[in-house]
Amino acid sequence: MPVTTEAHTDRHAWAATGAEDLGDGIHRIPLPLPGDALTAVNVYALVSPEGVDLIDSGMALVQARERLTEALAQLGLSLGDIRNFFITHVHQDHYTLAVELRTTLAGKVSLGEGERVNLEAIRFAHEHRSDPGFIQMLYAMGAGHLADQVRGFLAPGLADPQPSLVWSDPDHWLTDGAVLNLGPRTLRTIHTPGHTSGHVVFHDAASGILFAGDHILPHITPSIGFQPNITRTALAEYLSSLQLMLTLSDSRLFPAHGPVCDSTHARVNELLEHHEKRLAQTLEAASAGPVTAFAAASEIPWTRRQRKFTDLDPMSQLLAVGETAAHLEVLLARGQLARQRSPEGVESYAIPFPASPPAG
Repeated sequence: MPVTTEAHTDRHAWAATGAEDLGDGIHRIPLPLPGDALTAVNVYALVSPEGVDLIDSGMALVQARERLTEALAQLGLSLGDIRNFFITHVHQDHYTLAVELRTTLAGKVSLGEGERVNLEAIRFAHEHRSDPGFIQMLYAMGAGHLADQVRGFLAPGLADPQPSLVWSDPDHWLTDGAVLNLGPRTLRTIHTPGHTSGHVVFHDAASGILFAGDHILPHITPSIGFQPNITRTALAEYLSSLQLMLTLSDSRLFPAHGPVCDSTHARVNELLEHHEKRLAQTLEAASAGPVTAFAAASEIPWTRRQRKFTDLDPMSQLLAVGETAAHLEVLLARGQLARQRSPEGVESYAIPFPASPPAG
């Protein structure tokens, strides 16, 4: 789950209304996320004589559309000037406004090809009125009671009778390494799975800029694998994707949530350190005997305030259990834990017994 890793005097100042001029034709436009702890999502407007291209789009909300319209007007532009929406990942605060706007605008929507499985899973859940993967996973993690609470919290959204508008396919699927020629600017698409299976970042090597989406955030750690199509390898993929960022030249960090920062590498190293600490805490929670992801999560402090698991709201508990499971799976892959499954399908983890010495 998102965990704040540093204090900030006014940690929401970055979400103020308007377009921030970042230089070289780039403007940061925070769009509102009412009722969400994230507060806002950054949309980056790349302005050239040919028009404007957006990195991410915001959520399909009236407030977000109005805020985007106002910010573009500050730049002497309108929604009709948008040529492209380049989306970092499929989460609704990044993807859905783009798909809504293209019903009346000419702008094309592009998304990483790894998100196909998530769009298919979203549509399947809507069509069959079934639980999305992040709820189904809770039973195996020993948190079936939490699934009922989260289902009730999400019921209005899960029952949406018209999901086809905001969850339709993009116009273009972006492959890893795809080059985007945007007039005076060239971006390279880099596949960075972890936060979601198909998350991508956009690297402007010439200008030393990384449009990082939710892959690298300045004040919190991104949730891992919180997506309709669940994978056991989400954290391992995320850690590899972070290491990949260190092979690039250091760049200014343009994140989806929070202010722009000077060094991508500095933040990546902080995130890697955080997850190693969390892995150690998770291993300690499993050291006394078999634990489910729910039981292990209950033993670990959460958020920058080191809150108890029981003090978290149901959605935050869901994220905490899912992230703990992801850390348990990395410890399993490293050989530090073993996993077993009960007849009821509940999975638990424990320190493996030492191998018996050969006879004789």
